[in-house]
Amino acid sequence: MFRGANAISLDAKGRLAMPSRYRDELISRCEGQLIVTIDAVDPCLCVYPLTEWELVEAKLRALPSFSEDSRRLQRLLIGNAVDLELDGSGRFLVPPRLRDYAKLDKKAMLVGSLNKFQLWNEDAWNALAEADLAAIQQPGAVPDELRDLIL
Repeated sequence: MFRGANAISLDAKGRLAMPSRYRDELISRCEGQLIVTIDAVDPCLCVYPLTEWELVEAKLRALPSFSEDSRRLQRLLIGNAVDLELDGSGRFLVPPRLRDYAKLDKKAMLVGSLNKFQLWNEDAWNALAEADLAAIQQPGAVPDELRDLIL
C-alpha cells in the first residue's frame, strides 16, 4: 500500500531516487522491477510495481477487442508502458517521452496511490491538490456514502 506525497528531484538525465521508505517494499514485492506509463485521465505518469502492473494487464486483456474504447485504452496504457528497474542506489530513469508527457522537470511529486504511484510535475500537483481541496469543501460535494472517510 503506497501513500503520501513526496517532493523529489529529477537529475539532468531524468533519474529520480525512490524515497527510502518505499524501497524495501518494492524490492521484496517485485525485486525493484517497475512499469511506468501515462495516466489516461490526469497529466501525470503511473508507476506500478511489476506485480500490480500484471493485474492491470490482465484486466486490459479481458476487455472486448471489438470495442473502440477498449482498444483506445489498451493502446494508451500498454503502448506507453516502459519496464524499469531500481538501480543499486534506488533510482530509476524516466524516459524522455514520458517526462515530456507529464511535463516533468527538476521538481516533481511522487504520490502514493494505493497500489501504484503517480508521478507529477510539482506545480501541476500543487494546483490540482488545491483545486481538489476547494471542490471537496463545497456543500454537498461529498456523497453520503463517502462522508465517513473524511469525518
